[in-house]
Amino acid sequence: MSTFAPFAKPLYVMLKPIGSRCNLDCDYCYYLEKANLYTNEDKGHVLKEELLEKFIKQYIEAQTMPQVMFTWHGGETLMRPLSFYKKAVELQKQYAGGRQIENTLQTNGTLLNDEWCKFFKDNNFLIGISIDGPQEFHDEYRRDKMGRPSFHKVMKGISLLQKHGVEYNVMAVVNDYNSNYPVEFYQFFKDIGAQFIQFTPIVERIRTKKGVLKLATANETKDEAELAHYSISPEKWGSFLCKVFDEWIKEDVGKIYVQIFDSTLANWVGEQPGLCTMAKTCGHAGVMEFNGDVYSCDHFVFPEYYLGNVNVKPLTSMMYSEKQMKFGNDKFDKLPKQCRECNYLFACYGECPKNRFVNDKYGNPGLNYLCQGYYKFFSHVAPYMDFMKYELMAKRPPANVMEWSKNGMKPYR
Repeated sequence: MSTFAPFAKPLYVMLKPIGSRCNLDCDYCYYLEKANLYTNEDKGHVLKEELLEKFIKQYIEAQTMPQVMFTWHGGETLMRPLSFYKKAVELQKQYAGGRQIENTLQTNGTLLNDEWCKFFKDNNFLIGISIDGPQEFHDEYRRDKMGRPSFHKVMKGISLLQKHGVEYNVMAVVNDYNSNYPVEFYQFFKDIGAQFIQFTPIVERIRTKKGVLKLATANETKDEAELAHYSISPEKWGSFLCKVFDEWIKEDVGKIYVQIFDSTLANWVGEQPGLCTMAKTCGHAGVMEFNGDVYSCDHFVFPEYYLGNVNVKPLTSMMYSEKQMKFGNDKFDKLPKQCRECNYLFACYGECPKNRFVNDKYGNPGLNYLCQGYYKFFSHVAPYMDFMKYELMAKRPPANVMEWSKNGMKPYR
């Protein structure tokens, strides 16, 4: 067992078995360019079997909880052959040591077939599917290397998952275009039978100076980076969330699980949210590249957030290092004055540090670009969240909020 067992937080490291390689070329992808960090490496950018075994052994031994979650991410994960994941499952069983092993895998869905789906079902994989709504919305930015649309291939993949009974959720990027149609967007996911939905606002900035990486970190000033055209505005993000919430609250509470709504309620009742961006601190979730390089977070694969290589340092020494601890604590410690005074500080804690590149009303740096949108959303849902919190305290189902809202939202205390 690891000598770091006293640490309360489970160690969590996302794995990149194919690096940033992908069969699609989505306009807003923040990971495709990471290949430029590894131009001197094997062009295949594949995680070799020897390193796979080393990671699995270390990762399991480092855990302080009986459940161990492996997360496979890309690039496009299914560009590795099925034999790779069969080997991974064998190694997990070999080193499990009585622990319960769980796997989740993120894919764009275009390469799914019956063989993949049978394997996922047989081995209880949870699959995340990236899809940005109906065809017109999805194909706006999610195309292949030849510029061809990908919607129909993704939908075929979802049908195969459903056919084989594979558990899946959908991850939808909300951008400058599809954010204009929140009701149609949400209805689409209901129509295809999605029960678990994650909405991710796209916010990226392009460096004004040429370099190895074109995307900027939050540390770069507005003179050093400009907002990418596909980024959602704070106003649109707030309106989008409010309108989707209004649809969800009508009849879907307890039936369809929207991650940001669940996480908001968790914060409202003082529980740990499922979204790291809405937690008080972060830093417990790192990412390992195909060659063993470990970084602080999937959204912080930049040289300044490099923690080391698993071939040289144990995972525990990197993930529990002072550098990583500081990275995680900075999420709260570096909040500007406006955040600390906010009535909804408890609900978002400044959201993701990668989006904190504007000044607050006092001129202090570090305010989240999406702050205005989140404030609008929290203000809008506050009465509903208060009611659901009260229901939970009274040991009644929060889904009662639907009937309460239909009956004119009468006082409940």
